[in-house]
Amino acid sequence: MGSKRMTYKDAGVDIAAGNSFVSMIKPLVKATFRPEVMTEIGGFGGLFSLNTSKYKHPVLVSGTDGVGTKLKLAFLTDRHDTVGIDLVAMCVNDIVVQGAEPLFFLDYLATGHLEPAKAADIVKGISAGCIQAGCALIGGETAEMPGFYAAGEYDIAGFAVGVVERDNIIDGSSITVGNTLIGLASSGLHSNGYSLARKVLMERMALPIDGIIPGVEKSVADELLTPTRIYAKSVLNLLRDFSVNGIAHITGGGLLENIPRILPNGCKALINRTSWEMPAIFRALQDGGNIDDEEMFRTFNCGIGMVLAVPNRDIDEIMIRLSGLHEQAFVIGEIAKCEHGKECVELV
Repeated sequence: MGSKRMTYKDAGVDIAAGNSFVSMIKPLVKATFRPEVMTEIGGFGGLFSLNTSKYKHPVLVSGTDGVGTKLKLAFLTDRHDTVGIDLVAMCVNDIVVQGAEPLFFLDYLATGHLEPAKAADIVKGISAGCIQAGCALIGGETAEMPGFYAAGEYDIAGFAVGVVERDNIIDGSSITVGNTLIGLASSGLHSNGYSLARKVLMERMALPIDGIIPGVEKSVADELLTPTRIYAKSVLNLLRDFSVNGIAHITGGGLLENIPRILPNGCKALINRTSWEMPAIFRALQDGGNIDDEEMFRTFNCGIGMVLAVPNRDIDEIMIRLSGLHEQAFVIGEIAKCEHGKECVELV
């Protein structure tokens, strides 16, 4: 046995690198703080003082998610400053559909070898996403686990907490036959369907990561690393003045799987697939992979990132408001009676 004294760094964990990383991200984290935040970065837990005087019956709403195989594109391009936006988006978009205002966010970053500059880029995106959503980044965890991840790779996950007045919870139960469906445009694939997208573009079509996608006129990297759109502030703005009976975040499972999650029994959604133009990236994927329509709408968002069910009386004013909020919105369908007594989606 050798007599050399071993250190944690000999085992692959660099505490000094961790401390350097924390110093780099402090201003990024502080830029997200709301008045309710009571702690600085570095504590064992994040403290957030909920102003209960603003609510009669506040209900906390939480959501957690990751970014999935979209991270493979970040690894291939060595571009890490946007996947954090995706991480925040996937969490806050899930809680705002229930009417909740996002309050705070925590992240988890795990890697085999911590590279402070790369990790700071990731947090730069998380900070930007929190600012877009109006929530505070009050804590997180960075785990350096030698031998657990391939060189240069990492995983990220997040957790968001929001609040909604109990009487204002949106759960789809008030959706009725005749309601109109409004779709909010996505910014691209968001963070879903990337295993299939990479297989089509990089295997079937044999495009390099910097290759231009036919009909899209953007490189694989630029198109697929486009950040997920965060809808929180626009939706909350609508909820202040209009009745919204149900909201669906269009993530994994596409329109066909996510809209039924909010439909009451006896209702179905009729979606007019010609009511919006499917963005070029989805047409390229469908043509390049010879993917049928049902598979497309079950795998990708196909250009619609969020769907709102609203009373007909408010359609015109809601569409004007959404335009003023810089959201591209489409009337994409309606709620009809489902003869089989089971919620469903029909593409017409």
